[in-house]
Amino acid sequence: MNPAAPRVTINDVAARAGVSKGAVSMAFNNRPGVSRATRQRIFDVARELGWSPHQTARSLSSRRVDIVGLAICRPARLLGLEPFYMEFISGIESVLAERSCSLLLRLVRDLREEIALYEGWWRGKMIGGAILVDFHENDPRVPPLRAAGLPAVAVGHPSLTGGFPSVWTDDATAVAEAVRYLAALGHRRIARVGGPAGLGHSGIRGAAFEAAMAGLGLDGRRQVATGFAGEEGARATRGLLLAPDRPTAIVYDNDIMAVAGAAVAAEMGLTVPDDVSLLAWDDSQLCRLTHPPLSAMSHDVHHFGREVARTLFGVVDGSWEGSLQVPTPSLTPRGSTAPPRR
Repeated sequence: MNPAAPRVTINDVAARAGVSKGAVSMAFNNRPGVSRATRQRIFDVARELGWSPHQTARSLSSRRVDIVGLAICRPARLLGLEPFYMEFISGIESVLAERSCSLLLRLVRDLREEIALYEGWWRGKMIGGAILVDFHENDPRVPPLRAAGLPAVAVGHPSLTGGFPSVWTDDATAVAEAVRYLAALGHRRIARVGGPAGLGHSGIRGAAFEAAMAGLGLDGRRQVATGFAGEEGARATRGLLLAPDRPTAIVYDNDIMAVAGAAVAAEMGLTVPDDVSLLAWDDSQLCRLTHPPLSAMSHDVHHFGREVARTLFGVVDGSWEGSLQVPTPSLTPRGSTAPPRR
């Protein structure tokens, strides 16, 4: 009786095709970065060796992705108003629809509830994989969900995600660009209204803001950590603008807070951008419909969601590991930023 042939892996395909394992993953997930000729060579080798990225998924029914889980720790009312998550989820859904899969979405009150939810979904074979969002420093979700063996993609900087494959944007570089732009306009007192202090991406942006201001020799910097809701952004803005040395420019961590900040400026008799310049994160229709339109750090959130979903399928079928950096948010100047009044 002949011994069973060894199982062909993605490493075998990569070695035979003369490319990296990442190139094989990009070819099979139809990602840019692989030439047409290289992609075809990878497909030919995979066919010759009898390897498919879905081989593992078919052999382990518990790892087939029919349903993807996503838990978000936000109030339902806020989530319904937040353009980022609506665009992000639409990007995920567009990929799931191509594969006849579904999204199981749940809002949770805290991280403990989120951990229990994912563990229950995975044990009960209700999901084939998960998307983890809003990472914290030393995130408590990482140890139990890794121990459970949950296939997941983390949305966040690799330094925060505890070894989970991650998809991320370079927020630090984007913050530095925003500060340099406002400084070039002549602003010396620049403030930032950020998200909750415990969130990892808020921490990254805050540290980058401090570094950029210090690097330009600007001492007039203030940061306020708050929630993402409009009323919280308004409260933070009001406090900044009531200060004797009020800032001449404010950077916000999302568009809802920036729109609320514009309303507060008007309420206080200040003109945007003559008296105070405002710059939002996560460019959206809200930014374009506000008067004046809000300058923003823009990125394609729908595409971001698509890349997250594609990466999850690669994680589940064994063709992807590591992290994927998507394009850095870039500055879109509009009518809400201008040189300060002298």
